[in-house]
Amino acid sequence: MIAGLAKAITLYLAPVLLLVALVLNLFAFLSPTVMLPDRVALVTITPSTALTDVGGSKDVDGASLFLGALGSCSRPKNDADINCTVASLSPEYDLSVLPSNAPQLVLSAPPPSSPAFIAVSLAFSIMFFFTFTLISFRHKMGERIAAQLDKPLIQRVSAWIGFFGFFIGISSFLILRMWFGKAVQDFNRSVASQGSEGPELIASDGNAFTMVWVAYAFYAVPVICSMAKLNVTASKAA
Repeated sequence: MIAGLAKAITLYLAPVLLLVALVLNLFAFLSPTVMLPDRVALVTITPSTALTDVGGSKDVDGASLFLGALGSCSRPKNDADINCTVASLSPEYDLSVLPSNAPQLVLSAPPPSSPAFIAVSLAFSIMFFFTFTLISFRHKMGERIAAQLDKPLIQRVSAWIGFFGFFIGISSFLILRMWFGKAVQDFNRSVASQGSEGPELIASDGNAFTMVWVAYAFYAVPVICSMAKLNVTASKAA
């Protein structure tokens, strides 16, 4: 039973989890400028009186801002159209919809190296998805192809591609999380310090980070499977 479960996880579940992880990472990286402009973002700034009204939060109409790794999207009112900047590895956020008393200086774009490294990790992830899936289903591809995919070098290269994609990607997103986490804290602290005279806005971490953590939890399964195969092969050789 254990052998059958391990086989099912390696052959069927792991490639599916890897595909889901890849899709979630793409959504988190490309949003909001390329896709899902008002649904997925790393940081959202929305109208709220939670920081300026001691009586509690109320629904208000005002500017909204959605920040991502490649740029930003914004709208001046809740029912207005959303305008997005051009996607770039060196984005410049459009903060023109925010009122003049909003702390705009804390909403700076991350260093270009972070989006660039995320793009590199996604490239590794895509290559790992194809190599891992081919290796997992090599027994269904004929003797010649199966023999090539059975070579330790092929499996070793695939495992290292997956590891580098995982490590580079999660490290880059952790840097972005710290960068934007500080920006959210500074923004809300500045708004709260102005009291009732402050802008009716509140910053919060976007759902893109949740998607990223779920993605890398899924991504870890095929990486562990690949590295475990290398460990078994090395043990046999020793």
